[in-house]
Amino acid sequence: MKIVQFIFLLFVFYGCTNYSQVNFLGKLPKKLKEVSGLSRVNDSLLWMHNDGGNKSELYLVNIKGKIVRSVQVNAKNKDWEDITSDEQGNIYVADFGNNESKRKDLVILKIKEEDLLTQKSVEVEKIKFEYPEQHKFPPKKKHRYFDAESIVYVNGFLYIFTKSRVKHKFGITSLYKIPATKGKHKAELMGTFENCADMDCWITGAAISKDNSKLALLTSREILLFSDFENDHFLEGKLTRIDLGFSSQKEAIDFKDNNTLYISDERSHAQGGNLYEMKIPLAKQFD
Repeated sequence: MKIVQFIFLLFVFYGCTNYSQVNFLGKLPKKLKEVSGLSRVNDSLLWMHNDGGNKSELYLVNIKGKIVRSVQVNAKNKDWEDITSDEQGNIYVADFGNNESKRKDLVILKIKEEDLLTQKSVEVEKIKFEYPEQHKFPPKKKHRYFDAESIVYVNGFLYIFTKSRVKHKFGITSLYKIPATKGKHKAELMGTFENCADMDCWITGAAISKDNSKLALLTSREILLFSDFENDHFLEGKLTRIDLGFSSQKEAIDFKDNNTLYISDERSHAQGGNLYEMKIPLAKQFD
């Protein structure tokens, strides 16, 4: 093990408050140095992808971080930011990264599970959408609330959590809803939540538990866990904050089971590029 990686792991496991909740599973390969989304397939496999500027590929990765299969997606990776799946195992890749809030081509790519498992190259179904509240492209800097890095699927709908680019209001996220069907949709605003104000408060990933009872929103240093919500009013539920004990460029999360999470972070400045597992602390479980 390289000395830099060894020192980093010592810091992670022994120098961080509450980090004992999180287990290191494996180092991700260089092909996934900018990992931006992950989706559980089963207890031993995950679909993962990189963000914009990288290849339009999905990677099937085991829980040690090794790539066991790669699939070419026949759509441009303009700014892939997250991934989710439905009851049939179909995958939804969210190409809605929008740093300057100027895109008019926001899209979510639906890919059939059967194609992913049997073909080297797959076609997509395009679910296009727009934010009705946005009227200028781009708006003034004080109105740039239309970036996004987080998505979940629930009961035939896709739920998007935006990422604020407004100075001193970085923690604001808006929840939007669109049908998980081909076409062009106007996203329905469901609610807004305000986290803290600095860049560490950005919402960079989202996941819904298998029983749809818990929603996890990821930041660079903590998880915002919502529970006891009615229907799809996730942000109106009970909020529990889980301190991950260290800050890194975390951008991908999914539930392994109702009380366990997978998390990954991007490789940056000789740190990150790892896959983790976190058991929700007993006091914060709701089963």
